Amino acid sequence: MSTTASAQKPGTKNSAAGRAGDSIFSGLSLAAGILIFAVLAAVALFLLLQALPTFAAPADEITGGEGFFSYIWPLVLGTLIAAIIALLIATPIGILVALYISHYAPARISKSVGYVIDLLAAIPSVIYGAWGATVLAPALVPFYNWLAENLGFIPIFAGPASQTGKTMMTAGVVLAIMILPIITSMSREIFTQTPKLHEEAALALGATRWEMIRMSVLPFARPGIISSVMLALGRALGETMAVALVLSSGPMIASLIKSGNQTIAAEIALNFPEAYGLRLSELIAAGLVLFLITLVVNMIARAIIARYKEFSGAN
Repeated sequence: MSTTASAQKPGTKNSAAGRAGDSIFSGLSLAAGILIFAVLAAVALFLLLQALPTFAAPADEITGGEGFFSYIWPLVLGTLIAAIIALLIATPIGILVALYISHYAPARISKSVGYVIDLLAAIPSVIYGAWGATVLAPALVPFYNWLAENLGFIPIFAGPASQTGKTMMTAGVVLAIMILPIITSMSREIFTQTPKLHEEAALALGATRWEMIRMSVLPFARPGIISSVMLALGRALGETMAVALVLSSGPMIASLIKSGNQTIAAEIALNFPEAYGLRLSELIAAGLVLFLITLVVNMIARAIIARYKEFSGAN
C-alpha cells in the first residue's frame, strides 16, 4: 500500500507543477494583452488631450487661417496618394517575386533572392530617402518630361514637370521599394504553407503549374496576401524621413510630377522641432488624425480577412 502511494507522489507533484506553470503562463499572457491595450489607450488619450487646443482655437489662428479641417485635409490626401502609389507598384511585384521564390526558382536561387529581399527590410528609411533624393529623383526627370509632353492632358501628369524629380510620384516609388520586402516575405511564407496535397491533386488532374497556383495556392494564401498588403499600407502611411527627403513639399496640386503636396508624417517631422504653443498642438492633432487613419485601415483589413478566410481553403 505504501509502495503504491509512494509511486503516485511523483506524478502528483508533476501534475501540480504543470498546473502552476499553466496558471503563470496564462497570467503573463493576459497581462501582456492588457498592457498592449493600455499603451494604445494611453497614446490615444495623450494625442486627444494635446490636440484639444487646436479644435477649440479660432479658425484664423490655425495655419492657413481657414481652420483645422482646411489645414489637415490636403495632408491626409497627400498621405493616402503616396501610400496608394506605393501599393499599386509594390503589390503585384511583391506577389510575383514571392511566387517565383516559392514555386519556380531553383532552391539555390530562391534562397539567394529571399535573402536579398529580407536584407532590403533592414535598410534604414533615411538611407532610402537619401538615395531617392540624390539618385532616383534626377533619374526620373526625363520620364516625367515625357509624361508631361505626351500625357499632360491627364491631370495627374500635367506639366511642367519638376526638374528636380522631388515629386509625389517619386515619393510613392521610394515607398514602394520600402514596403516590397514586407509583401514579398509574408506572401512567400504563406505560399509555402499551401497543403502539398492540394498542389499535387491539381497537377494530377492535368493542371499546368500556373493553373495549380491559381486554383490551389492563391485561394489558400488570400488572407495572408491581404494581411501583407495592409501591413505594408500601415508602413507607407507612417513613413517619415524618406518622404521628407524625397518630396519637395508645397500646396496641394493634382499633378504627381510637379513639386508640391505633403504627407502628415513628413509635415510633423519637418515642423515639430521648432513648434510651440498652438502650432505644436496642430502637429499633435495631425498625428491624431494619422493614428485614426491607421486604426481604420487595420479594422478594414481585419474585416476583409474575416470575410475571405472561410473561402481560402485554410479551413
